[in-house]
Formats: sequence, C-alpha cells, structure tokens
Amino acid sequence: QLQFVESGGGLVQPGGSLRLSCAASGFTLIYSNVSWFRQAPGKEHEGVSCIKISDGSTNYADSVKGRFTISRNNAKNTVYLQMNSLKPEDTAVYYCAATFKSCPTSIYDYSYWGQGTQVTVSS
Repeated sequence: QLQFVESGGGLVQPGGSLRLSCAASGFTLIYSNVSWFRQAPGKEHEGVSCIKISDGSTNYADSVKGRFTISRNNAKNTVYLQMNSLKPEDTAVYYCAATFKSCPTSIYDYSYWGQGTQVTVSS
C-alpha cells in the first residue's frame, strides 16, 4: 500500500528551526520529483519547494528562499525540509507530494500526498 508518513512538525518560536520528514512506503521516491506544499487556515495550497530526481536540482518559493532547504535520502526513501529562521507567517499544515512531472506548481499534477504535519510559529 502506497503511503507517505510526514513528521517533524510542531510549535516553535519565531527565529527557530524545524526539520520535516516525508517517508514513503509502497512507493519508491527515487523515481519521482517531490514537492512540499503548505496550507494556512483559509488560504489555498502554496508551493514551498521541489526537488528533482533527474539532477537533484531544487527550487523554492520566494517567501522561503534562503531559509528553507529541501533534500532527499534515496537509501531511506525520504525527503526532508529543513526550515530555519521561521516566521509566524510560516504557520501552516505542510504536505509532501510526489509527481512524475517536472516540479509543476499545480497541486492537481501531483498523484501522491502525505497526510500533512502542522507547523506553528508563535511566541
């Protein structure tokens, strides 16, 4: 059974750090591109970052550039999102999603999704 298990979310103070993990089972991430999306209350999904299998290249939303880093460990079938210098506006549910397309921005181009993990940045 194909499944993503996300972990690492929680409550953190502004300026703090968290590392999110997205572990796949029943599915080999090495054959896909993986993105992190987030959704704040009352807002649409926002693409945060994507990593490509072909060359390991990455891209980031302007709002997180320089603060977040996406990476993957193929041996562990896991993708990570290291989040530093967190701000209150980063508060959202974070989802990982996999696609065979080239890091598309539309959520409808992603076939596989995790259940989401809550990140709350507050003092």
